[in-house]
Amino acid sequence: MNKTKKKSVEQIVQSDGRYPPEAFEFVRDGLAYAVCRVHPDADRCTLEQRHITGRELSLGLRDFAIKRYGVLARAVLNHWNIHQTCDFGRIVFAMVDNGLMRKTPRDSVRDFDNVFEFDQAFEPPARPPAAPRAVFDLRRECG
Repeated sequence: MNKTKKKSVEQIVQSDGRYPPEAFEFVRDGLAYAVCRVHPDADRCTLEQRHITGRELSLGLRDFAIKRYGVLARAVLNHWNIHQTCDFGRIVFAMVDNGLMRKTPRDSVRDFDNVFEFDQAFEPPARPPAAPRAVFDLRRECG
């Protein structure tokens, strides 16, 4: 059992200093989103059955960011100093170390390393070229 004294997000932010409170809130909200994607029947599962890996959480956080922030997802995460998937791991383990999240003995901060490339993960999908548009001349002579 984890005997770590529980700290608030604000206390973690003050002591860690790498990420703002919004980054921690995003990861916490994104965890719920990711769990529901991996375990659609999560409400009927035990805590142990609802567990997801660092890779699954990273992918879920990517999708959650795109859903929440659209084409601005990468810019928002970068604003919070999140530039790589290992940043997700640092945030998760800061919360674990301070009693706000739980982990299994198999979980490691290294599980979040290089899950995907940020440069590519938040780019909009390739779109077909736009169809040519009709051009109307709105100038007309009055006579």
